[in-house]
Amino acid sequence: MQDLDRILKHFRTLCTIPHCSRETEQLREYLADFAREQGYVVQTDAAGNLLMRRGKPRLCLQGHYDMVCVGRAPEIEPVEEGGWLSARDSSLGADNGIALAMMMVLMEEGAELEFLLTADEEVGLVGAKALAFDLASPNLLNLDFEEEGIVCIGCAGGVDLIARKAAETVPEDRPAWRVSLSGLPGGHSGVDIDKGIPNAIKELAQALADLEGMALASFRGGERRNSIPTHAEVVIYAGERPSLPEPFRIEEAEEAGEALQEGETLLRLLATAPHGVISRNEELKIPEESLNLALVDFSPERLRIDYSLRAMSDEELETLANRMETLLKRYGFTVSREEAYPAWKPQINPFARRVAEAMEAEFGRSEFQAIHAGLECGILSEKYPKIQMASIGPTIENPHSIRERVDLASVGRTFRVLRQIIDSVYSGSI
Repeated sequence: MQDLDRILKHFRTLCTIPHCSRETEQLREYLADFAREQGYVVQTDAAGNLLMRRGKPRLCLQGHYDMVCVGRAPEIEPVEEGGWLSARDSSLGADNGIALAMMMVLMEEGAELEFLLTADEEVGLVGAKALAFDLASPNLLNLDFEEEGIVCIGCAGGVDLIARKAAETVPEDRPAWRVSLSGLPGGHSGVDIDKGIPNAIKELAQALADLEGMALASFRGGERRNSIPTHAEVVIYAGERPSLPEPFRIEEAEEAGEALQEGETLLRLLATAPHGVISRNEELKIPEESLNLALVDFSPERLRIDYSLRAMSDEELETLANRMETLLKRYGFTVSREEAYPAWKPQINPFARRVAEAMEAEFGRSEFQAIHAGLECGILSEKYPKIQMASIGPTIENPHSIRERVDLASVGRTFRVLRQIIDSVYSGSI
């Protein structure tokens, strides 16, 4: 059986085991049992991270075993078409399941490697932050990058802001209307933030801001903090049916209780608050700072906004977070920070150069890049400052959305690169 067939066989098995973030116990047990069956010593820490080791490894392969579940996931039905693998009406989990499948092939071969699999990466790099292992390898290759032929040597840091405020209401007796916007493409709140993907929360808030004489009863939108929102809906009070064009959907709503006293102000906040790229890094050709207006939950019981912030340096991230806190506090919100993780400062080390040489041998080209998203190398480089790191991966498009798909030929090419890197490490050239 060819390498690609073996990888896909394992990946399809992984698709049958639920592993949405924070719900990964079944997959963790499966991976640990699989590694033991192949003769690896397996360690687990309190955070659910896994370390598999055999012999005296000189290279650690690293990835995460949770996935962003969108649509029907964790029910995943892989669909192969035109050389791409996607899933029917759900995210696929190629991020980072393809990396896991590659590692499983190497385990079957008894490769003298370390395999570090982290928990709950997709919800703030939770596992990496709590990592409690001693690594033996002098080199670490992260397999969570999503563009073939590229060696990633840096990433953005991030933090989530959660704004909360008590709701005040006023009586309302006009007819209630439900207005919703659904089916937007969505995408990764880091790597896709500069691709012009519409945010359902922003689109709906801006459309409603132009309506006169209505009162807001509720506003809910977004799916998760690290995804660009695909859905939002409100309940409003108005004397007559609102007039909005497609694709907005309008229907009568049942009695929705009292209206939010600050409804007009809250809509203005959502309509005008920043979202998207704040500044760009022209040298790296990626966003330097960005914001994702990720989740909104306004009701008579609560007022809450979740923001995801990213920046290519820790100093810029702190400045951006302070600015957003100031804005939200002006509207009376109390703001807290969650799931912060550091930036990985771009650095071309000797190991990264050798990885690039393997890329060039396979693709005839290679380049170093940084990514405007969180990679665990930012945390791992602080925990293990003596270990040289780089990141690679096959081409995966539209992660964190139902449009996620992976280029199958790219998987095969990237695995050949991985084999060359392993040979280079153990030949003594790294």
